[in-house]
Amino acid sequence: MTELNMLEAINESLHAEMERDDRVVVLGEDVARTGGVFRATEGLFEKFGERRVVDTPLSEGAIVGASVGLAVAGLVPVAELQFLGFAYQAMHQIAGQVARLRYRTQSRFESAITIRAPFGGGVRTPELHSDSLEGQLANVPGLKIVVPATAADAKGLLASSIRDPDPVMFLEPLRGYRGIRGDVPDGEHLVPLGSARTARPGDDVVVIAWSHQVELACRASDHLAEEGLAVRVLDLRSLVPLDLTAIAEAVDSCGRVVVAEESPQTGGFGGEVVATVVEESFWSLEAPVVRVSGFDVPYPVGMVEDRYIPDEDRIAAAVRRVLDVA
Repeated sequence: MTELNMLEAINESLHAEMERDDRVVVLGEDVARTGGVFRATEGLFEKFGERRVVDTPLSEGAIVGASVGLAVAGLVPVAELQFLGFAYQAMHQIAGQVARLRYRTQSRFESAITIRAPFGGGVRTPELHSDSLEGQLANVPGLKIVVPATAADAKGLLASSIRDPDPVMFLEPLRGYRGIRGDVPDGEHLVPLGSARTARPGDDVVVIAWSHQVELACRASDHLAEEGLAVRVLDLRSLVPLDLTAIAEAVDSCGRVVVAEESPQTGGFGGEVVATVVEESFWSLEAPVVRVSGFDVPYPVGMVEDRYIPDEDRIAAAVRRVLDVA
């Protein structure tokens, strides 16, 4: 084990996968000579050269579209979008090409494309830099959606995503890049897609979350333990595929559920989680499910974003509400 932050773990995984498989290529804005705007691709250009680590024009549509061509040619592209909010400029390629390639060609071609993108608030970014679009992307059939919450999972899930024959949107929490640290296994480390993780044990209520909301839910769980409340935290790890069994087991055990996400509530993936809870474990529920989310407004400017993003106090308040101890 080595202690790394999430950014270092991602960089280590990219180095390892490019070393393991010479078909893996990395492309995106500033990923080569600069090493990425956050330095996630630092050292790749020097080690693997300009034919495998490519700086692209400032065009998300071109980055993703080129990835489709590379995949058809038999390569394994790992594309970086500097921020997930910029994916709007590539949605015609993501939804119309990347996600449909296998279906359209009757599996003649695999769309072994991983698209990395940071998202989420708390770092005072300009407009369209912090938007959480995972719910919109999950509504595109053919895409897998991966959302790591720890440094170890960032390494293991990225390796699994790159090796997956289907396209993966690999969404990285901005606040987690340097704010989340932990022990990361040395050498090869794989975490299977579609396998949720219990981040905190407990049987009074379960908080179901993903990405940086897992970190906040864990802090809330630790604080509520001082009040005698046993709050389980379930880290989904991936939204597509979704671990239905883990959700059902957690709900059956706890009977009370809070769902925490950063995106606006209407149409957010949290609604899908609530529907899953109702379909799989309705008779286990002892109270209505409570959602904690962003608000149905455009992502705000930095000076007020702390009022928009769900924090540990809002999560703790939701737990008390579902337990009727507020």
